[in-house]
Amino acid sequence: MMPDIVAPAGRADLPSRILPRRRYGNWIAGALVALFAFLIIRSALTNDNFSWPAFGHYLFDPAILLGLARTVELALIAMGLSIVVGVLLAVMRQSSNKVLNAVSSAYIWLFRATPLLVLLLLLYNLAALYPRISLGVPFGPDLFTVGTNTVITVAGAAIIGLTLHESAYCAEIFRAGLLSVEHGQREAAEALGISGALMLRRIILPQAMRAIVPPLTNQFVNVVKTTSIVSVISMPELLYSAQIIYARTYETIPLLLVVTFWYLVLTALLTVAQRYVERYFNRGRAGVATAASRKRSRLALAEGR
Repeated sequence: MMPDIVAPAGRADLPSRILPRRRYGNWIAGALVALFAFLIIRSALTNDNFSWPAFGHYLFDPAILLGLARTVELALIAMGLSIVVGVLLAVMRQSSNKVLNAVSSAYIWLFRATPLLVLLLLLYNLAALYPRISLGVPFGPDLFTVGTNTVITVAGAAIIGLTLHESAYCAEIFRAGLLSVEHGQREAAEALGISGALMLRRIILPQAMRAIVPPLTNQFVNVVKTTSIVSVISMPELLYSAQIIYARTYETIPLLLVVTFWYLVLTALLTVAQRYVERYFNRGRAGVATAASRKRSRLALAEGR
């Protein structure tokens, strides 16, 4: 049993328990935040220019929901392709082959430096540079020819542009995750004769995911919001669908609030999913931490006897 805490001799006036320090700053800050939130909510509810009835009317409008579905579809496809390309680029960047390393570095530099808006406009107007796309023998006859606009549609330009842009950032996220794994793990795998591909799939990546998941989820949230940029090439996603409606009805503010609401919902869902994914990849580390905590508790009890 732990020994009882006894007050020193001559200090019987000491309190029998430790009182927490009063933190008046927390109360003041909380009151100011509550007041500020109250003023914002009151202003939003009393200002007729927000047009809350119109907001409720368009919140589940079929055109808005269709644009929302296209936004989700576009984000999932672009992020999925970006992850695949990003993993390949990160592995190439870590390769001892100087050619692969240089190609990966040049790709990352190019598409991180090019603004997404410019990239989308270039892809959308690619037919001005190459009216036809041909496949054939070099310096020989063409075996297959098709119009560029037939291949690179509005949706195709949006997916390709987002993938090229986001894969460069995903590559750096995966590279940072790979570097977070101790080099001894690779040496042990090589000593056991495990191939490079199997080592990457079964040993390196599962451990690197602990460092990869948080920034990768943040990048996914960024992709969801970035899909609004494709409205410049008339891709009918969430924002463009709202723009079509308020160009006809002139109810700009409530429709922009509808767009904002759905982006907030998507971000909240991704945040919840991130917690579950992080918990999945940290399940082994959590067990180790719990065992260490129990061991410290037993040692503390043993010292108190």
